[in-house]
Amino acid sequence: MLRKLLPVVASALLCCFFKSAMAADHMGDSSLHQPKYMLVIHGGAGTILKSKMTPEKEKAYQEALTAALQAGYSILKSGGSSLDAVTAAVRVMEDSPLFNAGKGAVFTNEGRNEMDAAIMNGKTLEAGAVASVTVIKNPITAARAVMEKSQHVMMIGAGAEKFAKQAGLEIVDPSYFYTEDRWKALQQVKAADSTKMQLDHDSVVHKSAARLGVENRDHKFGTVGAVALDKQGNLAAATSTGGMTNKKFGRVGDSPIIGGGTYANNATCAISCTGWGEYFIRLVVAKSVSDLMEYKGWSVQQAADEMIMKKVPALGGDGGLIAIDKDGNIAMPFNTAGMYRGSVTADGKITVAIYK
Repeated sequence: MLRKLLPVVASALLCCFFKSAMAADHMGDSSLHQPKYMLVIHGGAGTILKSKMTPEKEKAYQEALTAALQAGYSILKSGGSSLDAVTAAVRVMEDSPLFNAGKGAVFTNEGRNEMDAAIMNGKTLEAGAVASVTVIKNPITAARAVMEKSQHVMMIGAGAEKFAKQAGLEIVDPSYFYTEDRWKALQQVKAADSTKMQLDHDSVVHKSAARLGVENRDHKFGTVGAVALDKQGNLAAATSTGGMTNKKFGRVGDSPIIGGGTYANNATCAISCTGWGEYFIRLVVAKSVSDLMEYKGWSVQQAADEMIMKKVPALGGDGGLIAIDKDGNIAMPFNTAGMYRGSVTADGKITVAIYK
């Protein structure tokens, strides 16, 4: 009898063993395929020196960056879209007077606040942008409305503002954007030389800029941006800026230019740039990073470094970018003294940094 039962027992034990093994393998595969969602932000790059930063100001920047990361992370954690996450993160920074976007936008030569913004959906390659808007409280929401509620990619000036009103976005009096620090900065630039424009990045006067009468001097202002990867594997990028102090002639930088300062493609990465816009436009920096990944097989770090550490400075420009690829790898290169930046991973770990 025992001899007859042995094969049955052995078979049962083997069955249990294989079922356990399969379950273990399944759990292992499942853990390997857990969503790797994350968010990366920036608040501008430039001559940001710790020696010239008060402890109070440094803490304020760290808190503002953290708040932006938390706003976007809460959306990603709950299964929300990368588009919603980058919109929320950028809105927080637009509402802060610390950054050159929204409430903290710098003044033009005419004493106005003219803002630009862009957003892009990596899943569909849809994009929206606004430029030279003056009464839209959160320009990033206007850029998204252009993407989702119109057949266009970019709207500018009064037309963009009319569209925003019809879309039900919050409209404010231009005085909302007035801040004493930004107003004083404009007066200082005008007093120094009324023929020069002041970029919001570096203190070096490049030869190409000098020929144009453009001085690139930093007062710790900067574009803001966010890139995200959500649980569904979709990428998105958003960028918003107030441009440059004392700008003239309706100048528009790279931030609202799709492929210049903002880009997202699920096949490669999502990117938001900050820096001397003219150079980022000429080099199509954001799209070039994506192209290097797609056509040369480079990593997001290699591609980002190529543009920021080589191509941009080779022409005389400066700045930085944030990027995240389809696998959750991030890059945050900058060729200036500092860049306000931060990231939050799926486990909720927040990291913020300012200096090199």
